[in-house]
Amino acid sequence: MHLSSGFTLLYLLAAVLFIIGLHQLSSPKHARSGNLVAALGALIAVVATIVVLHHSVLNWVLMALAILVGIPVGAVAARAVKMTAMPQMVATFNGVGGGAAALVAIIEFLMVPKGTTASLLLSISVVFAVVIGAVSFSGSGVAFAKLQELMRGTPLTYPGQQPVNGAVAAAIVILGVLIVVSGVGVIGLWVLLLLALVLGVAFVLPIGGADMPVVISMLNAFTGLAVAGDGFVLGLPILVVGGTLVGASGTFLTKMMSDNMGRSLGNLLFGAFGKVQVGAETAASGQRSVHSGSAEDIGTLLAYSQRVIIVPGYGLAVAQAQHVVRDLADALEKRGVSVDYAIHPVAGRMPGHMNVLLAEANIPYEQLKDMDEINDDFKSADVALVVGANDVVNPAARNSPGSPIFGMPILNADQAKNIIFMKRSMRPGFAGIDNELLYDPKTIMLFGDAKDSLTQLVAAVKAA
Repeated sequence: MHLSSGFTLLYLLAAVLFIIGLHQLSSPKHARSGNLVAALGALIAVVATIVVLHHSVLNWVLMALAILVGIPVGAVAARAVKMTAMPQMVATFNGVGGGAAALVAIIEFLMVPKGTTASLLLSISVVFAVVIGAVSFSGSGVAFAKLQELMRGTPLTYPGQQPVNGAVAAAIVILGVLIVVSGVGVIGLWVLLLLALVLGVAFVLPIGGADMPVVISMLNAFTGLAVAGDGFVLGLPILVVGGTLVGASGTFLTKMMSDNMGRSLGNLLFGAFGKVQVGAETAASGQRSVHSGSAEDIGTLLAYSQRVIIVPGYGLAVAQAQHVVRDLADALEKRGVSVDYAIHPVAGRMPGHMNVLLAEANIPYEQLKDMDEINDDFKSADVALVVGANDVVNPAARNSPGSPIFGMPILNADQAKNIIFMKRSMRPGFAGIDNELLYDPKTIMLFGDAKDSLTQLVAAVKAA
């Protein structure tokens, strides 16, 4: 497709806005403006593309209808979604994007005039976009179902699963090569789509719910690469740039998340992690006792502390208690207590989950400390207040070589002088394993809904 210099400049502007927006998303301070900048770039790209392709549009009514339906659906869904369901929404967006990329590639292949052979670049790009997009679509659907608890979050495995998956992948490669080399045709392309959909489901089923954030990040990268493939199919550089940015950032994020879990990416994807561990250690833990306390006593301990480090987790998001935890921090700071928040990279259900949650309560960004920044400070903290977190403070990651999370970097909450652990019950965390920190002599359990318990602590601190 030949583009005039004016449209080339518009696409260049859109690409620059994408890059600036992506850079701003790396900081909580600028994340909101980064979203707006990237959205402006997308708007410029869409408008420019509509103008460029206006001679090729077959049905303006359908396109206008799609825009009129898509905009309010997206806006309402984004505003209505709860923070606890944000990973599911991301998975849905991943899947829809990947599926759309696959269909666009197929439609473009269907438009090749009869009696002619598609170019090598077009054939390779179509096959790439169809396979990657379809895997992202079906895999994201399974990830959504697991996170939404529409199906079991534990790994679903069966004998011979890896050989079957390997056979499907091999069939995809062979068929893809045949389509590129000999032009098997449209039927072959539809079969390729079906096989890729099967592979996406088979790929995600054996991965446990604890690893779904990593899977979603990887599928996000897949969708970006599929879109980049569409850019070559359609001859639109902006899709190549935008898709490559998404693919690259998703890949880096996936690698960072696997590193922060202390495991290789291959182990995450093929290790069937996330299964509840039932064994001697778990059985024995049922006979061990924990030390629980009242909100009044814990409030007094907090009020007369010099430094408190709060460790937020998914339970905080479930209880929607971010505003109450801010109230508690304010009450402590009025008494001269230093308060910080320790943020683990994989706390919650997706990267940045806790940062976004606490930002809703207007908690100062300066108080949100990354793991590497604050881990050494736990030794001098009077209290580590763990609110709804579990696996990210589990000492088994350091001390138990047989544990599934062994080697995962954790927050050093166990090194604080006192540990307050707020949980609904003694049930294990998302990884499905027992937490030794609950039985530490320094740990005081405060059972109950995080929002209710924090409200009681605020009152107790003010009354101390």
